[in-house]
Amino acid sequence: MVWLMAALGLVILLFAGDALVKGAVNLALRIGIPALIVSLTIVAFGTSAPELLISVQAAMSGVPGIALGNVVGSNTANILLVLGIPALIAVMHTAEHDTRKSFVVMIAASVLFILLAFRGVFDWIAALIMLGALALALADMFRDARNHKIAAVVAEGVDGTDDLDDLEGADPDMPWWKIVTFLVLGLIGLPLGADILVDSATVIARTFGISETVIGLTLVAVGTSMPELATTVMAAVRRQADVALGNVIGSNLFNLLAIIGIAALVAPIPVDSQFLTYDLWVMLAASLLLIPFVFLRQNIGRAWGIILIVFYATYVSMMFI
Repeated sequence: MVWLMAALGLVILLFAGDALVKGAVNLALRIGIPALIVSLTIVAFGTSAPELLISVQAAMSGVPGIALGNVVGSNTANILLVLGIPALIAVMHTAEHDTRKSFVVMIAASVLFILLAFRGVFDWIAALIMLGALALALADMFRDARNHKIAAVVAEGVDGTDDLDDLEGADPDMPWWKIVTFLVLGLIGLPLGADILVDSATVIARTFGISETVIGLTLVAVGTSMPELATTVMAAVRRQADVALGNVIGSNLFNLLAIIGIAALVAPIPVDSQFLTYDLWVMLAASLLLIPFVFLRQNIGRAWGIILIVFYATYVSMMFI
């Protein structure tokens, strides 16, 4: 029954997160916020809402291993699984998208995260540092995106209106009652799903003698990475997986700076020694594996997909030895 409850909590989280994104995106567009800002903020935060609620709930419930494991495990899974599995279906042509700058920012955020972890606790001081770094990264992203759009307008001679087709969940004709319904479902479902999943994961850990940290790094982390994996797999099936690398880098950046940054303002998150000696370094090593795809523009083919998946399976198996 506890496994079913964990699955139920995860399903509620995923559907509620999707509903919140749709509602928030269309609300923002209705009140006149430009699509560019919506895509860089509301969509980015909304798609990370399940991870955020899990970490906040875990911190408040006194199970910091799940809170921290969720973020570190999700970042590792995003690279090794979310890029590895779709590569078995179709080659991802990374040369078509320049992700060098965002990759460097992600690595800098990873190093900052590790340095703060060695303080032994993510408290309000660490939170303010991470959220400040996030604000700087967002401002830089917005400036780059705006300059790119202006350059495209000048080069192609199109008008300056926002292209809503590229904005997830955008529907200019969505009625107000539907927007409100999505927002209500998201705001109710997210904390409910997080509460069920954290409680179930805690029971599973104690029943089977597994540490809460390991549960956070595996069961919870993989579960909350399912939306990214599903999206990337479907893109691979449609032969449109080229943007997956940029999406993973952006998701990992938000996980590091926003989720633990906000959760640490709610309650201090002590850092288990396992993170300092093993898991944080695996996360950083997995991130550095992207160098050939980012700087050398190598495509992510089936061979690379197998390598990434084997690395992840090895990592997970080592935690249970």
